[in-house]
Amino acid sequence: MKITNQRRAARRKNHFCALPAFTLIELLVVIAIIAILAAMLLPALGRAKESGKRIACINNLHQLNLASQMYKDDNQGLFPPRSEISRWPNRLCVNYAQNLNVLLCPRDGENGKTPATGTDTNNPADGAPRSYLINAFNDYFQSILPDADWTAYIAGTYTSGMKESIIRFPSETIIFGEKTTDAPDYYMDFYEGNDLDRVEQSRHGGAGSHNGSGGSDYGFADGSATYIKCPGSLSPVNLWAVTDAARTNYALTY
Repeated sequence: MKITNQRRAARRKNHFCALPAFTLIELLVVIAIIAILAAMLLPALGRAKESGKRIACINNLHQLNLASQMYKDDNQGLFPPRSEISRWPNRLCVNYAQNLNVLLCPRDGENGKTPATGTDTNNPADGAPRSYLINAFNDYFQSILPDADWTAYIAGTYTSGMKESIIRFPSETIIFGEKTTDAPDYYMDFYEGNDLDRVEQSRHGGAGSHNGSGGSDYGFADGSATYIKCPGSLSPVNLWAVTDAARTNYALTY
């Protein structure tokens, strides 16, 4: 009996010794493979996350477009005027969009800064953090207004907005665009140079904000919203303009 038990113990020992095991080199190879796979997957996950934020931004612009369409239908076909008293967020969000979250792009403020807005207002919507600005159609009003009305327009006291029927290319004319995080501007104004300094053309899919790479999202007069690579909103056609002179000249020289 004693010999039998010894033989069984020897067989068990030989069995366990024969089980395969990882060597240190094999373990390091496995770890290296896992690291390579992770390095390949992380950029794809980052791109998917960025794509989701860009889609959310476009959805915001769709909501703003819809609000502007409803506003226009209630105001003889006019878009919100360039006003210093009741700006477009107050006119659109309070009565139509009814959600101040549509004013914020999920990609904006990732640098830890709160998107800037005006501070000289008691309207909650006008004073809310904001990622977007609206087209003020400077090129058109400057071409038709007499001096006194143009002075009122610049001061933000001219009461009329842009007439929808005047926009000849609604699918190629921007209503809403993204602004730089630090800019408090409400309106895209040619004469102030905001087309280059304040409009954010590189918020999505690039190497950084306002650096000429990637692109940004835009809402158009026909109600659509889309992503345009930098500097496609300004060249070869200036999509912020409605007059021939401004559309066919780069914003830099207008």
